[in-house]
Amino acid sequence: MPAPAADTQAERDAAALGALGYRQELRRSVGGFGNFALSCSIISVLTGAVTLYGHGLLNGGPLVMSLGWWLVTLGTLPVALSLAQLASSFPTAGALYHWATLLGGPGWGFATAWLNTIGQFAITAGIDFGLAEFLAPMLGLPEDRATKLAICAALLVGHGMLNHLGVRVVNVLNWLSAWVHLLGVVAIVLALAWLAPHKPLNFLLTRWTQDARGYGWGFAIGLLQAQWTYTGYDASAHVTEETIDPSRNAPRGIVLAVVVSAIAGSLLLCAVTLAIGDVALTRKASNPFIFILQTSLGDTLGGALVWVAMAAMWFCGLGSVTSNSRMLFAFARDGGVPFATSIARVSPRFQSPHTAIWLSCAMAFAVALWADAYAAMVALSTIALYASYGLPIALGWQARRTGRWRRRGPWDLGRWSSAVNLAAIAWVSGVLVLFVLPPNQLAGYAFAGCCLWLIAYWFAFRRGHFSPPIRDHGA
Repeated sequence: MPAPAADTQAERDAAALGALGYRQELRRSVGGFGNFALSCSIISVLTGAVTLYGHGLLNGGPLVMSLGWWLVTLGTLPVALSLAQLASSFPTAGALYHWATLLGGPGWGFATAWLNTIGQFAITAGIDFGLAEFLAPMLGLPEDRATKLAICAALLVGHGMLNHLGVRVVNVLNWLSAWVHLLGVVAIVLALAWLAPHKPLNFLLTRWTQDARGYGWGFAIGLLQAQWTYTGYDASAHVTEETIDPSRNAPRGIVLAVVVSAIAGSLLLCAVTLAIGDVALTRKASNPFIFILQTSLGDTLGGALVWVAMAAMWFCGLGSVTSNSRMLFAFARDGGVPFATSIARVSPRFQSPHTAIWLSCAMAFAVALWADAYAAMVALSTIALYASYGLPIALGWQARRTGRWRRRGPWDLGRWSSAVNLAAIAWVSGVLVLFVLPPNQLAGYAFAGCCLWLIAYWFAFRRGHFSPPIRDHGA
């Protein structure tokens, strides 16, 4: 009697993982929608586009919300497509650094792993501290830094506890998160479209900036709002060891999350921007997003929709801890971090990487303590993550040109591979330059320091001692 289809697929997934050098340890129960939902939750247009709404508005005005959003979307799509191609070929937890190891060697894999890990610590900090900046005024609490840090710590503890309980709990919450994000955007857009006064459509082309260097600089700096929103979609690749049929579902999750977020984010930003009443008062508001919703829709309805956005931010933080802990778990499993044996432990009861989960939360809080400026926190996460995206893409492009990358997954770019990869590399290069310039120089100094430390650490201690067991089967 043939085995049930689900068991057959699970056996194929475990065998494919074994061929890459790893045994199945994590619970494999995430379907295609769950995989997409995780990346969609971490991109979270109700987090990045909302918490940095004031940053974009002050630096580039409404033009950043319309043209700027789509400019960043077009730059991000080749990156997502390139990562999806790699995820289909090599579906493992800690995906990006495994790809870099296979295609370029252990040194490149080591660098990719640390950059992605640092970026994920920073993005989790940015999400939960950003939510704290919303919660403090909405709860009537003091808006000082100490209060926001206390709220951020409480949020991280909650996210750690739920992730500790295992992927089944998180998977259910990610499904709910995807619907909260999508329906939340629809609710805000429809409420503003029907009930709020509107500026004319050409208001979306209005330009202003607070940057003393001129509008061009201000517009470019304002793009951080959209670019930080488009981070974290590598989560679909990080949970491939918990995803059913990951060679198909992970790449679909990556690309679909970016496409859906592009449409939802554009509608949201345009609707909110057209609902601006008094421009001068909006620009002076401590939180322009809350100010616009409450002044255009009233305290009751506007406040309720702000709470919907904050619920989406909470889900975003939960998903970020999931992704971060899987990256850290995979890296520790291969001996890439200090105390690797402890960090790579899996809870026998919940089949979750519990030590990696709590370490991810602790390090995110450390980043929140370090970054006195919120923009520095999100800029660091953006450049570190995009550096970790760019390295395996560049190595894959080179390996394909030399004929070393022969193993292709069912989701492949075919003859468009080189063009898409080169577009992705060009965009990543631009991101790395743009978001270390003033006023984000703190992030630039931190990123440069991290790179120097990685180089010294590799050559002094890890070179010759770091050799992930991932096998090259026609890579």
